Amino acid sequence: MKTIYDAEHAHIKASKRISESRSGVCTSEDEIARLNAIISPLVNQGQSIHQICANNQDELMCCEKTIYNYVDACLFDVRNIDLPRKVKFRERYKKPEFKVDKGCRIGRNFQDFTEFIERNPDTAVVQMDSVIGRKGGKCLLTIHFVQSNLMLAFLRDANTSQSVIDIYNGLDKVLRGELFNKLFPVILADNGSEFSNPKAIEYRDYCVKDAGLRRTSIYYCDPGSPYQKGACEVNHELIRRVIPKGTSMDDLTQKDIFLMMNHINSYKRKKLNDRSPYETFSFYYGEEVLEKLGCRPVAASNIMLKPALLKK
Repeated sequence: MKTIYDAEHAHIKASKRISESRSGVCTSEDEIARLNAIISPLVNQGQSIHQICANNQDELMCCEKTIYNYVDACLFDVRNIDLPRKVKFRERYKKPEFKVDKGCRIGRNFQDFTEFIERNPDTAVVQMDSVIGRKGGKCLLTIHFVQSNLMLAFLRDANTSQSVIDIYNGLDKVLRGELFNKLFPVILADNGSEFSNPKAIEYRDYCVKDAGLRRTSIYYCDPGSPYQKGACEVNHELIRRVIPKGTSMDDLTQKDIFLMMNHINSYKRKKLNDRSPYETFSFYYGEEVLEKLGCRPVAASNIMLKPALLKK
């Protein structure tokens, strides 16, 4: 086997590796959780970041600017609005982007996903994604059951990792554990920062030491490859018929989102042999499960996939 050295190709590859190594937060999920346990309770007591850093310097082991950056990146329970003085400052023109280190994707890339499916070919796959409204406003978390084409959507105040974790914890309580494990054996997501804490979704009671029980497995698509979860992306087209791209969701409620998804899930699909996702999901899991998920059927003559649906 012979190898040809290409200086230009080698330079591009090296530059990309250097860029990736310097992006994101240079710390682990456990370290973020440790800092959060120190910072958030004291901020909620009215203390400033400077005061906390001055009194806990040996325990924090990072500078004050780093703590401000972590708060700004929504990695802690507290937010900028909890800092009395910072909310008065004008936002910088370009806000730095922070993500949990890319180590969270080790063993969870798309190749690992395909190998998992090859070993477990009968596993039902769930795909999840985000639908953004106005930039900085409310957004949706979409959960798509590929086998039945049923999609759930949940309104979130901000596109944060914690908001995604809260939704899955809520579903776990409603479905009472065992049913959750059955519906969500494996989840495929993209590389968005809102999905950057997989362990908190994969494990039940992850925040409690030695109490975590695995409830699902999360894998990620390759960067820039949305076609790898194409079923979810295609179904978003129906959401965009009701909520066009760029439309603000700030005035919507979860009740509005349930209404929209009931109309979408009652819409018959050719690939389901002219059955609706609601009917197909009901065949596999029963209508009781659909009721727990907040799904209701809509008569074919009443289905509307226009913005007017949410203006009634």
